[in-house]
Amino acid sequence: MAEDVRIKLVIWDLDNTLWEGTLSEGGGARLRPGAREAVLELDRRGIVQSVASKNDPDAAAARIRDFGLEDYFLCPRISWGPKSAGVGAILSALNIKPEAAAFVDDSEFERDEVLHALPRVHAYDGASLAELTALPEFQVPFITRDAANRRGMYRADLARQSAESAFEGSADEFLATLGMELDISPVTREDIRRVEELTVRTHQLNSTGYTYDYDELTAMIDDPGYLFLICGLRDKYGDSGKVGLLLMERGDALRIKLLIVSCRVMSRGIGSALLAHATRIAAREGKPLLAEFFETEHNRIMYITYKLAGFEEVEENGSALLLRYASDTPLPMPDYLKVNESQTN
Repeated sequence: MAEDVRIKLVIWDLDNTLWEGTLSEGGGARLRPGAREAVLELDRRGIVQSVASKNDPDAAAARIRDFGLEDYFLCPRISWGPKSAGVGAILSALNIKPEAAAFVDDSEFERDEVLHALPRVHAYDGASLAELTALPEFQVPFITRDAANRRGMYRADLARQSAESAFEGSADEFLATLGMELDISPVTREDIRRVEELTVRTHQLNSTGYTYDYDELTAMIDDPGYLFLICGLRDKYGDSGKVGLLLMERGDALRIKLLIVSCRVMSRGIGSALLAHATRIAAREGKPLLAEFFETEHNRIMYITYKLAGFEEVEENGSALLLRYASDTPLPMPDYLKVNESQTN
Protein backbone atom coordinates (compact mmCIF):
# COMPACT_ATOMS: atom_id res chain seq x y z
CA MET A 1 0.00 0.00 0.00
CA ALA A 2 1.41 3.37 -1.03
CA GLU A 3 2.31 5.61 1.90
CA ASP A 4 0.19 8.53 0.66
CA VAL A 5 -3.06 6.54 0.48
CA ARG A 6 -5.71 7.89 2.84
CA ILE A 7 -9.03 6.11 2.98
CA LYS A 8 -12.07 8.42 3.13
CA LEU A 9 -14.78 5.81 2.59
CA VAL A 10 -15.24 2.19 3.67
CA ILE A 11 -17.85 0.10 1.84
CA TRP A 12 -18.80 -3.06 3.71
CA ASP A 13 -20.16 -6.39 2.56
CA LEU A 14 -22.64 -7.91 5.03
CA ASP A 15 -22.78 -11.73 4.92
CA ASN A 16 -19.75 -13.28 6.65
CA THR A 17 -18.14 -9.84 6.79
CA LEU A 18 -20.09 -7.57 9.15
CA TRP A 19 -22.22 -10.37 10.50
CA GLU A 20 -21.85 -14.11 10.92
CA GLY A 21 -23.35 -16.33 8.26
CA THR A 22 -25.60 -15.64 5.27
CA LEU A 23 -28.86 -13.82 5.94
CA SER A 24 -30.87 -15.68 3.28
CA GLU A 25 -29.79 -19.00 4.81
CA GLY A 26 -30.79 -18.12 8.37
CA GLY A 27 -27.54 -16.42 9.38
CA GLY A 28 -26.94 -12.83 10.42
CA ALA A 29 -28.01 -13.32 14.03
CA ARG A 30 -24.74 -11.90 15.39
CA LEU A 31 -22.17 -9.35 14.30
CA ARG A 32 -18.71 -10.73 13.75
CA PRO A 33 -16.23 -10.03 16.55
CA GLY A 34 -14.79 -6.56 16.17
CA ALA A 35 -17.34 -5.40 13.57
CA ARG A 36 -19.20 -2.90 15.72
CA GLU A 37 -15.97 -1.56 17.17
CA ALA A 38 -14.51 -1.07 13.67
CA VAL A 39 -17.59 0.79 12.42
CA LEU A 40 -17.67 3.11 15.43
CA GLU A 41 -13.93 3.80 15.35
CA LEU A 42 -13.89 4.63 11.64
CA ASP A 43 -16.83 6.97 12.18
CA ARG A 44 -14.99 8.66 15.06
CA ARG A 45 -12.06 9.29 12.73
CA GLY A 46 -14.27 10.96 10.12
CA ILE A 47 -14.12 8.09 7.63
CA VAL A 48 -17.58 7.68 6.11
CA GLN A 49 -19.08 4.24 5.50
CA SER A 50 -21.59 2.44 3.33
CA VAL A 51 -22.75 -1.05 2.35
CA ALA A 52 -22.66 -2.97 -0.94
CA SER A 53 -24.26 -6.38 -0.47
CA LYS A 54 -26.04 -9.10 -2.43
CA ASN A 55 -29.12 -9.55 -0.29
CA ASP A 56 -32.82 -8.92 -0.06
CA PRO A 57 -32.89 -5.12 0.49
CA ASP A 58 -35.70 -5.04 3.04
CA ALA A 59 -34.42 -7.97 5.09
CA ALA A 60 -30.84 -6.69 5.14
CA ALA A 61 -31.90 -3.14 6.03
CA ALA A 62 -34.03 -4.49 8.87
CA ARG A 63 -31.10 -6.50 10.24
CA ILE A 64 -28.80 -3.47 10.07
CA ARG A 65 -31.44 -1.55 12.07
CA ASP A 66 -31.63 -4.38 14.58
CA PHE A 67 -27.89 -4.00 15.20
CA GLY A 68 -28.26 -0.24 15.67
CA LEU A 69 -25.95 0.56 12.74
CA GLU A 70 -28.38 2.09 10.26
CA ASP A 71 -27.25 5.67 10.82
CA TYR A 72 -23.60 4.84 10.11
CA PHE A 73 -24.09 3.75 6.49
CA LEU A 74 -24.61 6.35 3.77
CA CYS A 75 -26.24 5.44 0.44
CA PRO A 76 -26.28 1.66 1.02
CA ARG A 77 -26.66 -0.43 -2.13
CA ILE A 78 -28.29 -3.79 -1.39
CA SER A 79 -29.52 -5.86 -4.33
CA TRP A 80 -28.78 -9.04 -6.25
CA GLY A 81 -26.81 -7.18 -8.91
CA PRO A 82 -23.01 -6.95 -9.26
CA LYS A 83 -21.32 -5.38 -6.27
CA SER A 84 -19.18 -3.26 -8.57
CA ALA A 85 -22.36 -1.47 -9.67
CA GLY A 86 -23.25 -0.79 -6.05
CA VAL A 87 -19.76 0.44 -5.21
CA GLY A 88 -19.72 2.70 -8.26
CA ALA A 89 -23.09 4.18 -7.35
CA ILE A 90 -21.92 4.91 -3.81
CA LEU A 91 -18.76 6.62 -5.05
CA SER A 92 -20.82 8.75 -7.42
CA ALA A 93 -23.41 9.72 -4.80
CA LEU A 94 -20.74 10.72 -2.27
CA ASN A 95 -18.39 12.26 -4.86
CA ILE A 96 -15.42 10.25 -3.58
CA LYS A 97 -12.62 9.07 -5.84
CA PRO A 98 -12.13 5.28 -6.14
CA GLU A 99 -8.55 5.55 -4.85
CA ALA A 100 -9.88 6.97 -1.57
CA ALA A 101 -12.32 4.08 -1.05
CA ALA A 102 -11.97 0.69 0.60
CA PHE A 103 -14.20 -2.30 -0.19
CA VAL A 104 -14.32 -5.00 2.49
CA ASP A 105 -15.68 -8.45 1.56
CA ASP A 106 -14.96 -12.01 2.69
CA SER A 107 -15.30 -13.33 -0.88
CA GLU A 108 -12.23 -13.20 -3.12
CA PHE A 109 -14.53 -13.51 -6.14
CA GLU A 110 -16.50 -10.41 -5.13
CA ARG A 111 -13.35 -8.42 -4.39
CA ASP A 112 -11.96 -9.35 -7.81
CA GLU A 113 -15.24 -8.41 -9.51
CA VAL A 114 -15.15 -4.95 -7.94
CA LEU A 115 -11.45 -4.47 -8.73
CA HIS A 116 -11.98 -5.50 -12.36
CA ALA A 117 -14.57 -2.73 -12.79
CA LEU A 118 -12.95 -0.22 -10.42
CA PRO A 119 -9.21 -1.00 -10.28
CA ARG A 120 -8.33 2.01 -8.11
CA VAL A 121 -10.54 0.92 -5.24
CA HIS A 122 -8.65 -0.77 -2.38
CA ALA A 123 -10.04 -4.22 -1.50
CA TYR A 124 -9.69 -5.98 1.85
CA ASP A 125 -10.58 -9.45 3.05
CA GLY A 126 -13.56 -9.27 5.39
CA ALA A 127 -12.07 -12.08 7.44
CA SER A 128 -9.56 -9.61 8.89
CA LEU A 129 -11.93 -6.74 9.65
CA ALA A 130 -10.77 -6.58 13.28
CA GLU A 131 -7.31 -5.49 12.10
CA LEU A 132 -8.58 -2.98 9.56
CA THR A 133 -8.46 0.10 11.77
CA ALA A 134 -4.80 -0.55 12.61
CA LEU A 135 -3.64 -0.28 8.99
CA PRO A 136 -1.77 2.94 8.13
CA GLU A 137 -4.13 4.04 5.36
CA PHE A 138 -6.99 4.18 7.89
CA GLN A 139 -5.11 6.38 10.35
CA VAL A 140 -5.73 10.09 10.84
CA PRO A 141 -3.13 12.29 12.54
CA PHE A 142 -5.82 14.14 14.51
CA ILE A 143 -9.59 14.37 14.75
CA THR A 144 -11.00 17.81 13.95
CA ARG A 145 -14.50 19.05 14.70
CA ASP A 146 -15.31 18.73 11.00
CA ALA A 147 -14.06 15.13 10.95
CA ALA A 148 -16.17 14.20 13.95
CA ASN A 149 -19.26 15.59 12.20
CA ARG A 150 -18.43 14.37 8.69
CA ARG A 151 -21.19 11.75 8.51
CA GLY A 152 -23.79 14.38 9.38
CA MET A 153 -22.38 16.73 6.77
CA TYR A 154 -22.63 14.05 4.09
CA ARG A 155 -26.23 13.33 5.10
CA ALA A 156 -27.05 17.02 4.66
CA ASP A 157 -25.31 16.96 1.27
CA LEU A 158 -27.44 14.02 0.18
CA ALA A 159 -30.60 15.87 1.25
CA ARG A 160 -29.52 18.85 -0.86
CA GLN A 161 -28.85 16.58 -3.83
CA SER A 162 -32.30 15.04 -3.50
CA ALA A 163 -33.93 18.48 -3.34
CA GLU A 164 -31.95 19.66 -6.36
CA SER A 165 -33.02 16.61 -8.38
CA ALA A 166 -36.65 17.47 -7.70
CA PHE A 167 -36.17 21.19 -8.43
CA GLU A 168 -37.42 22.34 -11.83
CA GLY A 169 -35.49 25.60 -12.20
CA SER A 170 -31.87 26.38 -13.06
CA ALA A 171 -28.88 25.51 -10.90
CA ASP A 172 -28.50 29.12 -9.74
CA GLU A 173 -32.21 29.30 -8.93
CA PHE A 174 -31.88 26.20 -6.78
CA LEU A 175 -28.82 27.57 -4.99
CA ALA A 176 -30.82 30.71 -4.20
CA THR A 177 -33.29 28.55 -2.24
CA LEU A 178 -30.61 27.28 0.13
CA GLY A 179 -30.01 30.47 2.11
CA MET A 180 -26.24 29.97 1.98
CA GLU A 181 -23.91 32.02 4.14
CA LEU A 182 -20.14 32.01 3.66
CA ASP A 183 -18.01 33.18 6.59
CA ILE A 184 -14.52 34.28 5.54
CA SER A 185 -11.99 34.96 8.29
CA PRO A 186 -8.25 34.84 8.99
CA VAL A 187 -6.91 31.42 9.91
CA THR A 188 -6.32 31.05 13.66
CA ARG A 189 -4.32 28.49 15.59
CA GLU A 190 -7.58 26.69 16.37
CA ASP A 191 -8.09 26.24 12.61
CA ILE A 192 -4.66 24.79 11.81
CA ARG A 193 -5.62 21.12 12.15
CA ARG A 194 -8.56 21.60 9.79
CA VAL A 195 -6.32 23.55 7.39
CA GLU A 196 -3.81 20.71 7.37
CA GLU A 197 -6.64 18.22 6.87
CA LEU A 198 -7.99 20.15 3.88
CA THR A 199 -4.57 20.28 2.20
CA VAL A 200 -4.16 16.52 2.62
CA ARG A 201 -7.71 15.41 1.74
CA THR A 202 -8.60 17.75 -1.14
CA HIS A 203 -7.33 16.89 -4.63
CA GLN A 204 -9.91 17.94 -7.22
CA LEU A 205 -10.40 21.50 -5.98
CA ASN A 206 -6.79 22.23 -5.06
CA SER A 207 -5.04 24.81 -7.24
CA THR A 208 -1.47 23.65 -6.64
CA GLY A 209 -1.42 20.48 -4.56
CA TYR A 210 1.02 22.18 -2.18
CA THR A 211 1.06 20.75 1.33
CA TYR A 212 2.43 22.48 4.41
CA ASP A 213 3.24 20.96 7.77
CA TYR A 214 1.87 22.22 11.05
CA ASP A 215 4.83 24.48 11.83
CA GLU A 216 4.78 26.09 8.37
CA LEU A 217 1.05 26.76 8.60
CA THR A 218 1.38 28.22 12.09
CA ALA A 219 4.20 30.53 10.99
CA MET A 220 2.05 32.00 8.21
CA ILE A 221 -0.66 33.13 10.63
CA ASP A 222 1.42 35.92 12.15
CA ASP A 223 3.55 36.67 9.08
CA PRO A 224 2.37 39.98 7.53
CA GLY A 225 3.80 38.76 4.23
CA TYR A 226 0.87 36.35 3.92
CA LEU A 227 -2.88 36.72 3.92
CA PHE A 228 -4.26 33.38 5.10
CA LEU A 229 -8.04 32.93 5.03
CA ILE A 230 -10.47 30.12 5.80
CA CYS A 231 -14.17 29.94 5.03
CA GLY A 232 -17.10 28.15 6.61
CA LEU A 233 -20.41 27.46 4.89
CA ARG A 234 -23.90 26.90 6.22
CA ASP A 235 -27.41 26.82 4.78
CA LYS A 236 -30.91 25.67 5.67
CA TYR A 237 -29.79 22.02 5.61
CA GLY A 238 -27.04 22.53 8.16
CA ASP A 239 -23.44 23.54 8.77
CA SER A 240 -20.98 22.27 6.15
CA GLY A 241 -18.02 23.21 8.35
CA LYS A 242 -14.77 24.74 7.14
CA VAL A 243 -14.78 24.17 3.39
CA GLY A 244 -12.22 26.47 1.78
CA LEU A 245 -8.76 28.05 2.05
CA LEU A 246 -7.19 31.05 0.38
CA LEU A 247 -3.47 31.68 0.93
CA MET A 248 -1.99 34.79 -0.66
CA GLU A 249 1.58 36.05 -0.51
CA ARG A 250 2.10 39.82 -0.37
CA GLY A 251 4.67 41.59 -2.51
CA ASP A 252 4.48 43.96 -5.45
CA ALA A 253 1.47 41.83 -6.33
CA LEU A 254 -0.89 39.64 -4.35
CA ARG A 255 -0.01 36.07 -5.29
CA ILE A 256 -2.43 33.22 -4.66
CA LYS A 257 -0.32 30.32 -3.40
CA LEU A 258 -3.16 28.04 -2.51
CA LEU A 259 -6.87 27.90 -3.29
CA ILE A 260 -8.69 24.89 -1.90
CA VAL A 261 -12.39 24.06 -1.75
CA SER A 262 -13.77 20.88 -0.23
CA CYS A 263 -15.11 18.53 -2.89
CA ARG A 264 -18.33 18.20 -0.88
CA VAL A 265 -19.31 21.74 -1.93
CA MET A 266 -18.00 21.53 -5.48
CA SER A 267 -21.26 22.60 -7.12
CA ARG A 268 -22.05 25.55 -4.83
CA GLY A 269 -19.76 28.19 -6.30
CA ILE A 270 -17.42 28.52 -3.32
CA GLY A 271 -14.27 28.56 -5.46
CA SER A 272 -15.66 31.43 -7.52
CA ALA A 273 -16.66 33.28 -4.35
CA LEU A 274 -13.15 32.99 -2.91
CA LEU A 275 -11.65 34.27 -6.15
CA ALA A 276 -14.10 37.20 -6.09
CA HIS A 277 -13.00 37.90 -2.53
CA ALA A 278 -9.34 37.82 -3.63
CA THR A 279 -10.01 40.35 -6.41
CA ARG A 280 -11.66 42.68 -3.89
CA ILE A 281 -8.65 42.50 -1.58
CA ALA A 282 -6.30 43.17 -4.50
CA ALA A 283 -8.39 46.21 -5.47
CA ARG A 284 -8.33 47.53 -1.88
CA GLU A 285 -4.55 47.17 -1.73
CA GLY A 286 -4.07 48.56 -5.24
CA LYS A 287 -2.07 45.54 -6.40
CA PRO A 288 -2.29 43.15 -9.35
CA LEU A 289 -3.54 39.66 -8.54
CA LEU A 290 -1.51 36.64 -9.59
CA ALA A 291 -2.26 32.96 -9.04
CA GLU A 292 -0.03 29.93 -9.08
CA PHE A 293 -1.47 26.82 -10.65
CA PHE A 294 0.16 23.41 -10.77
CA GLU A 295 -1.68 20.77 -12.77
CA THR A 296 -2.16 17.42 -11.06
CA GLU A 297 -4.03 14.28 -12.03
CA HIS A 298 -7.28 15.55 -10.55
CA ASN A 299 -7.43 19.35 -10.46
CA ARG A 300 -8.24 20.41 -14.03
CA ILE A 301 -11.50 21.92 -12.75
CA MET A 302 -9.49 24.51 -10.81
CA TYR A 303 -7.79 25.69 -14.00
CA ILE A 304 -11.22 26.07 -15.59
CA THR A 305 -12.41 28.04 -12.54
CA TYR A 306 -9.52 30.48 -12.94
CA LYS A 307 -10.11 30.90 -16.67
CA LEU A 308 -13.84 31.50 -16.26
CA ALA A 309 -13.01 34.12 -13.62
CA GLY A 310 -10.90 36.08 -16.09
CA PHE A 311 -7.36 34.91 -15.26
CA GLU A 312 -4.85 34.69 -18.11
CA GLU A 313 -1.60 32.77 -18.34
CA VAL A 314 1.55 34.89 -18.07
CA GLU A 315 4.20 32.22 -17.41
CA GLU A 316 4.50 28.50 -18.04
CA ASN A 317 7.05 26.03 -16.74
CA GLY A 318 5.93 22.49 -17.52
CA SER A 319 2.88 21.75 -15.38
CA ALA A 320 3.39 24.97 -13.41
CA LEU A 321 1.53 28.07 -14.56
CA LEU A 322 1.39 31.64 -13.35
CA LEU A 323 -1.94 33.35 -14.01
CA ARG A 324 -2.95 37.00 -13.74
CA TYR A 325 -6.37 38.49 -13.16
CA ALA A 326 -6.86 40.51 -16.33
CA SER A 327 -9.35 43.15 -15.13
CA ASP A 328 -9.18 46.14 -12.81
CA THR A 329 -12.75 45.50 -11.68
CA PRO A 330 -13.32 43.01 -8.83
CA LEU A 331 -15.39 39.96 -9.63
CA PRO A 332 -18.99 40.03 -8.36
CA MET A 333 -20.06 37.66 -5.64
CA PRO A 334 -22.72 35.10 -6.61
CA ASP A 335 -26.18 36.54 -5.97
CA TYR A 336 -27.29 33.42 -4.10
CA LEU A 337 -24.52 33.67 -1.49
CA LYS A 338 -24.37 35.94 1.56
CA VAL A 339 -20.72 36.60 2.49
CA ASN A 340 -19.71 37.58 6.01
CA GLU A 341 -16.15 38.89 6.12
CA SER A 342 -14.19 39.09 9.37
CA GLN A 343 -11.46 41.69 9.59
CA THR A 344 -8.35 40.82 7.61
CA ASN A 345 -4.88 42.29 7.94
